[in-house]
Amino acid sequence: MPERLFVCTPSKLGAYTDCPRRYRYSYIDRPTPPKGPPWAHNSLGASVHTTLKNWYALPTERRGTEVLPGLLKSTWVREGYRDVEQERVAYRKALDWLETYVAGLDPSDEPLGVERVVATKTSILALNGRADRIDGRTGPEGPEAVIVDYKTGRAGLSDDDARGSMALALYAYAASRVFRRPCRRVELHHLPTGTVAAHEHTDESLARQLRRAEETATDIMAAEKAVAAGADPDDEFPTNPGTLCGWCDFRKVCPAGADAVAKDPWASVERLTEPGAS
Repeated sequence: MPERLFVCTPSKLGAYTDCPRRYRYSYIDRPTPPKGPPWAHNSLGASVHTTLKNWYALPTERRGTEVLPGLLKSTWVREGYRDVEQERVAYRKALDWLETYVAGLDPSDEPLGVERVVATKTSILALNGRADRIDGRTGPEGPEAVIVDYKTGRAGLSDDDARGSMALALYAYAASRVFRRPCRRVELHHLPTGTVAAHEHTDESLARQLRRAEETATDIMAAEKAVAAGADPDDEFPTNPGTLCGWCDFRKVCPAGADAVAKDPWASVERLTEPGAS
């Protein structure tokens, strides 16, 4: 019998790459181990993403900056903030980012997809993922698709971040098959700074990222088979101690994470909302 395809999203593969133990806690162990409290930066990012999604859902004539306060307020996620005052500062920051960003968009420009799920298969993967935005543009060879990913973290991003992102490359690979047009350009739109980090993939670089994803999936399937055959799950899904441990949802139940200094749920947003922060 042929091997069953590994059903995955880019984030699922990324979880294993970051830490096999976190992958196990998230996708294998049932019941799922208890998570820590919600993160304020996740709430902030989700609020901004949903606002942009709803902005594009409006009729063209209503796509202005004046609708953003209402859209953001209606989608605002309140979890994870230290207190009401910090939440208010974060809201004002988010609205400022959105107004600046939307002012630079063409309201009449209809993307190929917004929060669009794209999917494809290889001999190993059954891949699907939700891209923030997929633009239709005209390139040197005619119509093409471009992957746009919104970022709201404090740190600025470089073109190397776009080049090295396996997730963006997988979105591009899948989008080219869904829309039947080339999709090689990937962009990270960093709203706090108004900057764009971009990379133009080649067929070869997309193929390398696809092989990387397939190798990751092969490692996961091998570990799952070993556990099913009686191997110790802790050995097959080891921890990867590092700076990410303090931000991990499963820090309290993980032996490695227990030694890490815990981050407050609002720590990342606290840096964002300091006076003078971008």
